[in-house]
Amino acid sequence: MDLWQIIVLAVIQGLTEFLPISSSAHLILPSQVLGWPDQGLAFDVAVHVGTLTAVVWYFRQTVVQLSGAWVVDTVQRRIGPQSGLAWAVIAGTIPAGLAGILLNDVIETTLRSGLVIATSTVGFGLVLWWSDAVGRRERSLAALSMKDALVIGVAQALALIPGTSRSGITITAALFLGFSRESAARFSFLLSIPLILAAGLLKTLELVQQGGATDWAAIAIGTGLSFVSALVCIHLFLTFLERLGLMPFVIYRLVLGALLFVMLL
Repeated sequence: MDLWQIIVLAVIQGLTEFLPISSSAHLILPSQVLGWPDQGLAFDVAVHVGTLTAVVWYFRQTVVQLSGAWVVDTVQRRIGPQSGLAWAVIAGTIPAGLAGILLNDVIETTLRSGLVIATSTVGFGLVLWWSDAVGRRERSLAALSMKDALVIGVAQALALIPGTSRSGITITAALFLGFSRESAARFSFLLSIPLILAAGLLKTLELVQQGGATDWAAIAIGTGLSFVSALVCIHLFLTFLERLGLMPFVIYRLVLGALLFVMLL
């Protein structure tokens, strides 16, 4: 990759990882639409590290509180509000983790196509609009149950389909369950931490097994830019979510999906 491609792909990863528009779709599209070379595993690891660092840093106080409460309450065999939320994050991560392990080969060989991306971009965009339209938006994270976490976690597993959007499908599920937009987004961001970490570790293992030379300049630029763009994205998304709603992202998905269909058919 040249410098321009590195910059564009790193910023795309940082911006789209946490917006309901699918980061995997946007990282696949440049190679299929513009003929860019595949960014490779090393770069994938780098941008995942960048986005993971961004979300952990942004929610650092919450992460420390949940982790500490989980350790203390687990030792004392009790569940409090903070440790309960930590257990909910764990429970919500399990379905996507299992699906990723069992279906990774199928997804890599059969679902990473432009037509799948276009279809899921439009389809799940409409479902996002539906959830925002009919959801009561009354519940907060304090009301999150283990059943809620598992339902959102099962929905998160659908994000393995390129074009679905991990944040989009988890926010969609939370809205259907009656949570406010902000609560849905915050839980989606917390759920992203163990999943991005697991994906990064898996890609790192694959990278070690492959061996070969590494472009450390591209790695450094990709990590830094994905971190900065993700940090800005999270802050702006949470700041303006209640004011703007989710319709701008729905419209974006419909327009993008339509353009993809025109290009592919």
